Amino acid sequence: MRLDKRSRSQAAQEASVPKTQYLAFDLGGEAFAMEIRFIKEVLQYGALTAVPLMPAFIRGVINLRGAVVPVVDLSVRFGRPPTGIARRTCVVILEVPSPEGPVELGVMVDHVSEVLDIPETDIDPAPGFGSALRSEFLAGIGKVGGRFVILLDVGHVLSIEEMAALAAPGAEAPALA
Repeated sequence: MRLDKRSRSQAAQEASVPKTQYLAFDLGGEAFAMEIRFIKEVLQYGALTAVPLMPAFIRGVINLRGAVVPVVDLSVRFGRPPTGIARRTCVVILEVPSPEGPVELGVMVDHVSEVLDIPETDIDPAPGFGSALRSEFLAGIGKVGGRFVILLDVGHVLSIEEMAALAAPGAEAPALA
């Protein structure tokens, strides 16, 4: 296959645009994605061990090769009803940055769909209004094949400090939006 001079130039420009890989998943009928650099693995949903007196967004813990890993229900974290368990429900294991060093967490999602390469030019800032999610949870809106994907900011959505504060006795969930 031969490329004309214009096609080669266009291909070179497209190749020079930095791209970031994201893991795309569905949650409550919406398409979300997180940067793949935080993802360690994706597990089929299995039995969780419930832990008493944990905040509602912590569904339980799993044994991951001998380590206790808390599992966060992202839907509840977003102020929505709990995620239902279905055949394709997954637990995505992430390594979340914290001041004390990286922490392993799992997040429940309806199903993982694909890995996306999204060029920076196809990412728009998150709108400051009209979203049911807190604006700091959003890293942007990715445009992929004529559709939009909500890009989550892992550092904020799974902030260890904020979740610990919410787990403290008498703590209330912050207001949405």
